[in-house]
Amino acid sequence: MTFADSLALVLFLSAWVIYNFVVERHARAGHGLSGAMNVQRAVWMRAMLTRDLRMIDTAIMAGLQQGTAFFASACIFAIGGCFALLGAAERISSVAADLPFSGGIDKALVELKLFGLVMIFCYAFFKFGWAYRLFNYCSILIGAVPMREEAATDKAGADRAVERAITLNRIAGRHFNSGLRAIFFAVAYLGWLIGPLVLMASTALVVAILLNRQFRSPALRILAE
Repeated sequence: MTFADSLALVLFLSAWVIYNFVVERHARAGHGLSGAMNVQRAVWMRAMLTRDLRMIDTAIMAGLQQGTAFFASACIFAIGGCFALLGAAERISSVAADLPFSGGIDKALVELKLFGLVMIFCYAFFKFGWAYRLFNYCSILIGAVPMREEAATDKAGADRAVERAITLNRIAGRHFNSGLRAIFFAVAYLGWLIGPLVLMASTALVVAILLNRQFRSPALRILAE
């Protein structure tokens, strides 16, 4: 690895860590798209307490679990694809050498970069896997929330049950979002296969897109209203 490669990799990892810190901090304060959705999770769970029938809530949880399972499966396929690309590392290096801003790249460095991509998708898979399990636990907590008639007789107990479901749902959502961000940053990481300058540019582009969606998107304006 050259100095430019090392610098680009450090900037990539720093951007990822700093972005995660900023988003999670704002989410805990109720700001940004993730924070606004945390508020809506609480609204949903408290509205559930007033319903006699909860097929709507179980359907929502099933949808959350299916989406999480889809991304976890996609990460497995991506990991397999990265290992398949290891057999074509020499061809990738020859193709990348013909591209502008690549500066030349040898087979060993291509393999190193592909292993880094595997690690990113492994991280995303574990995040999605844990989120899926937490959504499953949240379904159980939803089942433990008393019905409306029972909640009227024990309001304090019902409120505690709802708060537990809200908290676990938020934690599951946080891990799901972390896995999704890992996939977005994996797209930026692909720029390193061309060269360090492309990695810096792709990282800056992905961070700008994610920040815009998190703090200035139409979805956030709708939730803020």
